[in-house]
Amino acid sequence: MNAGELVEVVLPGKVEPEGLRIRHGAVPAAGPGQVLVRMEATGVSFAEQQMRRGRYYDQPPFPFVPGYDVVGTVVATGEGVDPGLAGVRVAALVKVGGWASHVIVEAADVVEVPEGISAAEAETVVVNGITAWQMLHRKARVRAGQTVLVHGANGGVGSVLADLARAAGVRVIGTASPRHHDTLRRHGVVPVDYRDDVAARVRELAPGGVDAVFDHVGGRGVVASWRLLAPGGTLVSYGSASTRDDEGSKQWPVLKLLARVWLWNALPNRRRAYFFNVWAGRALAKNAFRARLRADLTQVFAALRRGDVTARIAAELPLDRVADAMRLAESGTVAGKIVLTP
Repeated sequence: MNAGELVEVVLPGKVEPEGLRIRHGAVPAAGPGQVLVRMEATGVSFAEQQMRRGRYYDQPPFPFVPGYDVVGTVVATGEGVDPGLAGVRVAALVKVGGWASHVIVEAADVVEVPEGISAAEAETVVVNGITAWQMLHRKARVRAGQTVLVHGANGGVGSVLADLARAAGVRVIGTASPRHHDTLRRHGVVPVDYRDDVAARVRELAPGGVDAVFDHVGGRGVVASWRLLAPGGTLVSYGSASTRDDEGSKQWPVLKLLARVWLWNALPNRRRAYFFNVWAGRALAKNAFRARLRADLTQVFAALRRGDVTARIAAELPLDRVADAMRLAESGTVAGKIVLTP
């Protein structure tokens, strides 16, 4: 890849993975308050899987460059930015644009990656880590001695959730297919086969209910998650994976989840429900939102460096093999994050 050339992946419309296009162009210049980051790692998340189907509820219009987060080295700074940032490895949550050799990022949005953490390792905990940290500590507010249920505990977000919960002294029950159960056990998670009667099994393990459920599946299953809560428990719904291949409105699955959350919270009970999206925090003042993201990612990086969180890299593939990476991510056969490199 030519260091003086921009290479980026374009999502032209609703396409199969092979329909993603590679585009070449001039490297952009950093404007006021911005930095130019040379990408060293980006990744494939559930958001991009939905975007290629046109089903991510607030995605931009086609065509656009996907890529929810990016890790790389600052190679240029714009006006008003500390020039000392040049040469520093940073991470940023960008929502779109990360699948490129060079990415323009607002300087206020980057977080320095600590020494001893590789770009690929850092990539596994940017969007996944911020999401997990905020759901665990800002929404569910877990405490040592509690028990939580993590659906998809082998996945990108689920595995970080489980690690962070265990580090906080929380007992974790995690759903996954049997081929991932040994790995979950090694990480201190009590595995449950997602194809079995999950509710019955969880009731055996936690007769009084669990203190929190983290549910990325959505659909009708979220009702079962709600019913598994102990008094004072919290449901955090953060996706609708069960509707990935549905036709029709891309907003409808989210609207149904929001309606259920509103109804449950309106009823007199001792449980709470949230529909979580990391960008929902934009309702805060812009600077406060940025400060919270930076603080939370800093905490996640510290946990990774301490060994509380394991960087689970399912595979590393070059950017020009993005179709293979997307297929692998959608196969449901891997554990952890698919990482794209230059």
